[in-house]
Amino acid sequence: MTRKAYLLVNFGGPRDLMEVEEFLISLLCDQEVIRTSLPAWAHKLFFTRVAKKRAKNLLHDYTKIGGKSPIFEDTEALAGSIGKILGAEILSFHRYLPKTHPGFIEKIENLNNISQIQVLPLFPQFSYATTGSIALWFSKFLSPETLAKLRWLKSFPGHHSYIAVMENCLREYLVNIGLKEEETTLLFSAHGLPKNFILTGDPYQNECILSFEKLRDCFPKAHSHLCYQSQFGRGEWIRPYTTDVCERISEWTEGRKNVVIVPLTFTSDHIETLYEIEKLYLESIRKAGLNAFRCPALNRREDWIQTLAELFHSTDGMSNEWLLRKSL
Repeated sequence: MTRKAYLLVNFGGPRDLMEVEEFLISLLCDQEVIRTSLPAWAHKLFFTRVAKKRAKNLLHDYTKIGGKSPIFEDTEALAGSIGKILGAEILSFHRYLPKTHPGFIEKIENLNNISQIQVLPLFPQFSYATTGSIALWFSKFLSPETLAKLRWLKSFPGHHSYIAVMENCLREYLVNIGLKEEETTLLFSAHGLPKNFILTGDPYQNECILSFEKLRDCFPKAHSHLCYQSQFGRGEWIRPYTTDVCERISEWTEGRKNVVIVPLTFTSDHIETLYEIEKLYLESIRKAGLNAFRCPALNRREDWIQTLAELFHSTDGMSNEWLLRKSL
C-alpha cells in the first residue's frame, strides 16, 4: 500500500512590512521569473539593488492593504482545512519567503515512512515562472530520495470543480452587489507574462484562455474580456494589458455601465488585487463615468477548500523533472 503525504505550494507574500524587501529580493533574483543573459552572480547583484529600491515604493502600497500580504496566512489556513478533510497533515511551501525554507526542508526530508508526496500548486494555470520555478527550487535543495517521491498535479485550468467554484464566487458576488449579468462587462484579469516566455514554449497563455472561455460560457449574458496585468520592465508582455483596457474602457463595454474585474489566476487576494486592481484599475474605470467593482479571489471559501481536497486525489503523477524548462 502506498503511503502518501500532501504538499500545497504557493509564492508566499510578506508577512509584515519588514519582510517586503526580503520577499522582493527573492522574487526578482529568481531567473525563472526574470530571465536575463547575465551570469547568476551578476543577475543577483543587479536585481537585489532593483528590489531594494522598489521595496521602498511598495511599502506605501502594502501599508494601504494592512501592512502585509494575506497569501501566507491563506495558504496555511487552506492547508489546515484540507488536512481535516483528508485526515492527514498538509505540508506547505512558500517560494519567496526564505525564512520558512529551513523548516520546510527539515519536515519534508524527514517523511521517512512516506513513499509518495502529492504536490498541488495554488496556480491553476501552469507557467515555468510559477509552478516551474518551485519545481526548479526543489531540484536544487531537496535530496534525490525526496525528489523521487514527488508527484505533481501540473495545473487545472479547465477542471470542472475549479471552474464551478470560480463561477460560484462570481455569481454570488454579482447577486450581493445587485448587478444583472446582461448589464455588466466582466474583465477577467490574469497575471501577465513576458511574450518571449510564450514564444519559447510556456503554456500559460493557452491555459488562461481555456479558463476564460469556460467561465465566459457560464455568463453568456455578460460581455466578457480577458486581459493581463502586473507587467514589469520594458519588454513586451502578452496583451491586452489590463491597464490599457481600463484606460479605454468605453471601447470594451458596448454601452454597459457596470464593470467587474475578476482575478482569473489569483486564488488569494494580495497586493495585485487589493491594491493594483482596487486602487488603480477601478479608479481608472470610474473616471470614465462607469460603475467599477472587484470580485474577490477564492481565498478561504468552503467550496474552494473542498475543490482543493478533490484535486489532491486527481494528481496526474507528474514527476518533478517534467516541470523544468528543458533549456536549463
